[in-house]
Amino acid sequence: MQTVKKDALLKKYHLKPVLPKHVAIIMDGNGRWAQKRHLPRIAGHRAGAHSIRELVRLAGELGIEALTLYAFSTENWKRPPQEVRLLMQLLKQYLRNEVKELLQNNVRLQTIGNRKDLPGEIQKELEKSIQATAHCTGLTLVLALSYSGRADITNAVKQIAAQVKSGKLKVDSITEKMITSALSTSDLPEVDFLIRTSGEVRISNFLLWELAYSEIYITKTLWPDFKTKSFIEALKDFQGRQRRFGGVTNIIGSFTKWAR
Repeated sequence: MQTVKKDALLKKYHLKPVLPKHVAIIMDGNGRWAQKRHLPRIAGHRAGAHSIRELVRLAGELGIEALTLYAFSTENWKRPPQEVRLLMQLLKQYLRNEVKELLQNNVRLQTIGNRKDLPGEIQKELEKSIQATAHCTGLTLVLALSYSGRADITNAVKQIAAQVKSGKLKVDSITEKMITSALSTSDLPEVDFLIRTSGEVRISNFLLWELAYSEIYITKTLWPDFKTKSFIEALKDFQGRQRRFGGVTNIIGSFTKWAR
């Protein structure tokens, strides 16, 4: 049934069968969206939650394996306390309201980042949602919360350094694969595609290791306006690229591996 639905969607949106396995999104522009409408910033974040629901459903139906959303960075704690408090309340509401939707769509919820930084009630709500969807086998939805790419790499280095110190590991044995396995994203497919909304051209301390060979797509569309049509346009752009991974492509787009 899922394959039939996916094939119908590919035909409907004129997409090729090969899609990114792991899409990461920097959801930017909520505040500007609200400002343009003379609304409080939190109104933009609420509107952005509707985009999340729509894209999670679509990504799952298309058979994308993982969708990682940059929901709250470690730098976001520097925002005005009232805005942070409202964002935490919105996150709590989202978790309570969306678990049923996630289950209906066979979506498994995970998080990356320092969950211990979050208010206790949010931690409990997250754990409930994660446990409730743990058996789902479709899309993995990853919320990056109190997340820092540099902090994640630092923690990975500390884990490996501890093994060296204890004598379990030799320095010469450290590999890229070992570092990857020590990151919080180790159980996910490599990030194929990064989308950033609102037109900003930076990665903002997001998935610094994981984005090494990702295709990057920047759109001026503000996050609350980034819905099905925008996502399909982004996927078509991805499908029109020749991915070289540091090598060279031939006429049909195959790779010569690591030919640098």
